[in-house]
Amino acid sequence: MTSLFRGAGHESPNSRPAHYFRALRGIVSRELFKFVHQYGRLASALVRPALWLVVFAAGMQNLFGVAPIEPYSTYIPYQEYIVPGLLGMVLLFNGMQSSLSLVYDREMGTMRLVLTAPLPRWYLLLCKLIGGTILSVIQCYAFLLVAQLVNSSIPLIGWLEVLPALLVSGFLLGSIGLLLSVYIRQVENFAGTMNFVIFPMFFLSSALYPLWRLREAGADYIFWASMVNPFTHAVELVRYAAYGKLNVTSLIVVCVVAVLSFLAAAIAYDPQRGLIRRRQAAT
Repeated sequence: MTSLFRGAGHESPNSRPAHYFRALRGIVSRELFKFVHQYGRLASALVRPALWLVVFAAGMQNLFGVAPIEPYSTYIPYQEYIVPGLLGMVLLFNGMQSSLSLVYDREMGTMRLVLTAPLPRWYLLLCKLIGGTILSVIQCYAFLLVAQLVNSSIPLIGWLEVLPALLVSGFLLGSIGLLLSVYIRQVENFAGTMNFVIFPMFFLSSALYPLWRLREAGADYIFWASMVNPFTHAVELVRYAAYGKLNVTSLIVVCVVAVLSFLAAAIAYDPQRGLIRRRQAAT
């Protein structure tokens, strides 16, 4: 592990803009190449939200609709309400999985080749994050096609309007996953991350139900826990964007948390300052 995180902490004379671009293109192409050759990855990414949409939402649609609150101008069926939340689910699971693949790359030694490139380490991590975000967005649009088939999709014009929100939200969730990858030493620990990070983030959010219903039911603690959950704001940013509106508060929260998470991960991966150095000293 010591040699794995050495090198790539400084720039060389060859670090010109073209060199930066080649590194970005190479890392993103590698992510896309892996995705294309992992045939079951797209299917597995679609099965999870599709089951929620077809089974769970279909069972709940007769129990309640959603009142005309922002960004909606009228009552909507529950199946329409849940689509932005399921887009958030796709971003959440793929963002975490993509960033946590760094753990596997560390075990296999791939990270040694990447991090020894004559480029700043934070930039290499950023390239990895951009590649994962692009994959997340691709899977989101694949899910929108599925949702369109069951007449539960957002308006077609919203497909274009939602793109910036998907990119920003995907970057946020990928940054959180990148930060988590610092503390996870083995791929097997991903199951624990699912139970203690991903599932709480998903269920303590507005992905499945409006938060005002929690307050109405007297669940104030759950309401406030959901309000401070960055995933809630990612879902709301996507929800508003899908209907041509902007939730300024959610945009600020998503951007701030994304930047802070990435900076924390970049510092932690820096062998001179971060957690890696402290681990080396302890051993």
